[in-house]
Amino acid sequence: MNGQNRTNIKPGIEVDIVLKQNQRTGKLTRGTVKDILTKSSSHPHGIKVRLQDGQVGRVKEIINTEES
Repeated sequence: MNGQNRTNIKPGIEVDIVLKQNQRTGKLTRGTVKDILTKSSSHPHGIKVRLQDGQVGRVKEIINTEES
């Protein structure tokens, strides 16, 4: 599932994000969503989130929709 719609993303789910410094390469970082930072209902480049470890990036792929 892609990360362009805010309704699909909730704190506690596992996602792959692209960090700002990795936008050129497209390198993905996996983590658990702590906060949703994008206020709009959708974004063409992915919803911006903060992971549990503090990293911020745009969601490219939702891995697990079950909250852990």
